[in-house]
Amino acid sequence: MKKLETKSCEEIMSTAYKPFAYCVDGLLTQGLYLLAGAPKVGKSWLALDICLSVAKGEDVLKHQTHIGTALYLCLEDSYHRIQNRLYELTDEPTENLHFAITAESLGNGLESQIENFKSEHFDLKLVVIDTLQMVRNEKDCGYGADYKELSVLKSLADKHAITILLVHHTRKCYDSDPFNMISGSTGISGCADGSMVLVETFRGSRKGTLYCVGRDIGNAEIAVEFDEAVMKWIVSDEPPPIKSHDNIFLSAVYLFIRKRFHFVGTATELIDELKSITDEEFFPNRVTRDLVQNGYELSKYGIEFQYKRTHAGRIIHLDYYSERDGSDGKNDDRVTVTQRCLETSQTSIQR
Repeated sequence: MKKLETKSCEEIMSTAYKPFAYCVDGLLTQGLYLLAGAPKVGKSWLALDICLSVAKGEDVLKHQTHIGTALYLCLEDSYHRIQNRLYELTDEPTENLHFAITAESLGNGLESQIENFKSEHFDLKLVVIDTLQMVRNEKDCGYGADYKELSVLKSLADKHAITILLVHHTRKCYDSDPFNMISGSTGISGCADGSMVLVETFRGSRKGTLYCVGRDIGNAEIAVEFDEAVMKWIVSDEPPPIKSHDNIFLSAVYLFIRKRFHFVGTATELIDELKSITDEEFFPNRVTRDLVQNGYELSKYGIEFQYKRTHAGRIIHLDYYSERDGSDGKNDDRVTVTQRCLETSQTSIQR
C-alpha cells in the first residue's frame, strides 16, 4: 500500500507557493469553471467574447484579462457560424484564438488533444468547451459519476495552470439559488473551481444577472444586458471594485532590502527597520504571512526570503540580488514600488 504523503502545518505555513494565475481578474483563475444558462440565452456569445478578449488582452465585462492563447471548442457550431459571429464582434483577427468544431470525448482522447495543443502553444491561457454535454460519456448522472468525469478536466487544468471553461445548461425549473439550477447533480458544480450562471430577468428580455462563485474568486452578481449593436453581454451597472493587489508592506520591504541587501531578524525587528521607509503601521502576526504568500512574487524582484525556526524563535532571512531584479532596480516605471511609497504609502509590488 502506498504511504500517505503529508505535510506539516509548519511546512505549509513556511512555504512560498506560486500564486494562482488569473485569466480574467475577479472572474476566472486557473482551474475548472462552469458557464451555465438556459438554452439560447446567449451563453455562446459570452464564451466567444471571453475567448476573444483573452486572446487580445482586452477587458471583458469590465474586468481585465491576461493575454494568452485561447482555444474554443465550439462543438455545436460550424466554422461558417463562427465566422459570422466573429465579424459581429470584431474586424481584427488575432493569431491567439483557435477553434475546433469536433473533438474526442472525455476519457477517449479529449485530454490528449488539449495537452497536444498546449505543447504547441506554450502560452495557452483558456480552453472553452461548448458544450459539456458534447464531450460526456457517462450515462449515469449521479453525483459520483459526474464528479469523477469532470475531475479529469480539473486535473488537466491544474497540471497545466490553465483555465478550462465548460458551457452548460440550466434546468427549466426556477430556484432562488441560481447555482441549484445547473443541470445534472451537484457533482458537476462540486468538482468545478467556480461557476457562472447567466439568468435573464424574463425570457427574451436580453437583460439579466451573471451570478459568479468560486474557490479563488469572490462571490459576485453582475447586472448585464445583451447589446445587439455590438452583439455582446455588457455590464449595465458599475461592478464593485476589484480588491487591489497593492501591498504597502511589500513595497516597504523592497525599498528597505534594496538598500540593505541582507537582513536576519524577527518580524518585530523587521517592522522596526521599516519605520525608516514609511510611517505605515505593520503587525508582527501579518509580516510572515505576507512574506510567505508573496515569496514567489518577491523573487521576481531579486528578493530571496527564508523563514527558519531556531531555538530563539522564528527568524526571517531576506537577501537582495540586484542582478535578479526584474525592475533592474532602476526603471521605476516597471515597478510600482518607487519614491511614492515614501510620500504616500500607497504603492507596492503588484501581482
